[in-house]
Amino acid sequence: MKKTEKNGELEAKITELTNDLQRTRADFENFRKQVEMQKEKAKEAVEFATVYKILPMLDDMDRAIGNYEELKPLAKSLEKTMGELELEKIDSANGKDFNPDLHEAVMVEGDGEREVIAETLRPGYFYRKQVLRPAMVKVKKI
Repeated sequence: MKKTEKNGELEAKITELTNDLQRTRADFENFRKQVEMQKEKAKEAVEFATVYKILPMLDDMDRAIGNYEELKPLAKSLEKTMGELELEKIDSANGKDFNPDLHEAVMVEGDGEREVIAETLRPGYFYRKQVLRPAMVKVKKI
């Protein structure tokens, strides 16, 4: 075998191994990114689940603040904490138009065309601008 043939074979082998190495690096980088994305999604799911679990306590706090005048100062503190957690109430004020994406109707009265909220039975919440729990409302058709 001539020296030039051997050099050509070696160069071809080097090129092949270099290509294999580049593919392996790219595969590893894609794998690393995918694992990172999965970890981020898992973290987000845990955060949503944790915040969801405190909603009954927030409901109780709302009822207590609404019924006992001496607890009114807690409302501002609670609102501030909710803001820090990126948790906000869904607007379900009486007379507001019913939105099935934000509100869950459990009772409907009347027979008109327009659906408005007659009463909020349980507040709903956004968490990081996504609906965490829709507001449970009584709807009136006018």
